[in-house]
Amino acid sequence: MKRNIILFLTIITGGLLTSCTGSWLDTTNEGTPTESNYWSSDKDFETAATSLYYCLSLEETWGRNLFWEQGASDDIFFARTRGSSQMNLANLSMDGTTEGSIKDIYNEMYTTMAVANNIIYHALRIDESKRTAIINRTLGEAYFMRAFSHFMIAYRYGRANNGVPFERYEDFTDYDTQLNQIPPQLSSVTDNYAYIVEDLQSAANLLPWFSKYNSDDYGRPSKDAAYGYMVKVYAYWAQFDSSKWTLIPDLVDKIESEGNRGLLGNFADVFTIANNWSKEYIWSVNSSGNNYAGSIFPGIMLDNKGWGAYNGWGNFKPTLELWAEYSSEDTRRAATVMQYGDEFTYFGTTKKFYSTADNECGFHFKKYMEPYSYGNLNENGVGENNSHISTNGDRPTTDLNVPLMRFSELLLFKAEALIMQNKNGLAATPLNRIATRAGENVIYTAPTMMDLMHERRCELAGEYTDRLMDLKRWAAEGSDNWNLDALAKIKTAKHGIKHVDRSDAESAIDTTNGTTMTINGKTYQGVFQLANMGAKTYEPNGTYSVLPYEINQVIKSNGALKQNSGYASE
Repeated sequence: MKRNIILFLTIITGGLLTSCTGSWLDTTNEGTPTESNYWSSDKDFETAATSLYYCLSLEETWGRNLFWEQGASDDIFFARTRGSSQMNLANLSMDGTTEGSIKDIYNEMYTTMAVANNIIYHALRIDESKRTAIINRTLGEAYFMRAFSHFMIAYRYGRANNGVPFERYEDFTDYDTQLNQIPPQLSSVTDNYAYIVEDLQSAANLLPWFSKYNSDDYGRPSKDAAYGYMVKVYAYWAQFDSSKWTLIPDLVDKIESEGNRGLLGNFADVFTIANNWSKEYIWSVNSSGNNYAGSIFPGIMLDNKGWGAYNGWGNFKPTLELWAEYSSEDTRRAATVMQYGDEFTYFGTTKKFYSTADNECGFHFKKYMEPYSYGNLNENGVGENNSHISTNGDRPTTDLNVPLMRFSELLLFKAEALIMQNKNGLAATPLNRIATRAGENVIYTAPTMMDLMHERRCELAGEYTDRLMDLKRWAAEGSDNWNLDALAKIKTAKHGIKHVDRSDAESAIDTTNGTTMTINGKTYQGVFQLANMGAKTYEPNGTYSVLPYEINQVIKSNGALKQNSGYASE
């Protein structure tokens, strides 16, 4: 893992995460600074802070690679044939030697922790009374990003009896020596969670509410984001300490009342460029189409070759199982998933969905399609005059921010926390806010965990909220109906709908080559098992409940990094 890093990751030119709202993330090559000529001005700290966000823009993180893990969930299908790196993740057959798609994520998160550590260490060397507003804000940003990147490693690799490596530079007694040593592995992931919460609180103490930022500072972490991720950490920590559920409801209320967060009236409006910074925003990848900046995820989700109009990559599509989760009244279904014949606006033209690209599925994610509605199709059917998308199909960013946390997720955590405390009646209020906006025509009075799981799935499908981790933590709790349901959803094969003519949006369902199947109490015809998405084995809290450390990390540690139990490289 990377620890002793160049001070300027921002030497990468051209603003990796800029948007039309401001230019604070634009960077230029100013050369490599040294300890003797750096950390002496507000500009030094501001430039160093920009380095914190480099990880967000990478294909290896929130551009694509983090989502390969979701192949093991019940919502996601790999629409293009993948190699062993991705399929081992999807089939829960990892071993620590072949998961190349997650190796870079591990490295980038530790690099980000190192950047944050460096900023914190140097900011704290300045007397508190002499720290400027800029230095204090930068310190808050560093605390947040250290917690954020630490959390991404902790919950994915950490066990109750085997934490993840972590250290704080401000605790060093010999900076120059300890900087070049391997970070110690904590004994339990709960120790990691304690450090993460402490950093998030430190960030919250220094950062403003998002509503206090002017548009030039949009995209910086805020008090809202710090408290929001504290809620999520507590929910994950509660697997090992149920008392953490009690901390969540009041924290969500604080974010809403003091941070002025809330729900938009219409679910589909959340996934529009105009609402990148709406009251539902908590934290996202700040993206732009005009300078290839931010996340390429909308282009990753777009049908491969984009029906000839744009270079979509077509990596991920939804399953029939996800479609079946929605009721016909639920407005979230049409905003999230397209089936054959559904209309959408594409480069100024009304189009009906079909797909002949790659592996057959019958569905397509719609959440990230709004940027492609602008412009027009020329006489050759190629999209043009769309200022909201990248002109580089190999770097298909858009003006749509990719959400990492929305306020609706916090309401769902609040409802879950109340249910877990046997306060089901109180849980009805936040859950009904979600269901009412969705138009489900249901009113909860004493919602159960099955109700909570349904709402969370329908609300957050296709987002970077980690559906797979939801299933893992729910399956691990015991033998109640909701535990067994989550376990079955991990293990069961995934399906799609077959059509007679894949190139015809109005094509009939292929009942000859497809079968009849009942899913979620609904009967479907033309059903077929999706390619390479068969049933798999999984044991709650077993080997595959966490990721394996890459074997090279274990070897390089010379015994300092203990592999997670059950993996061959242990």
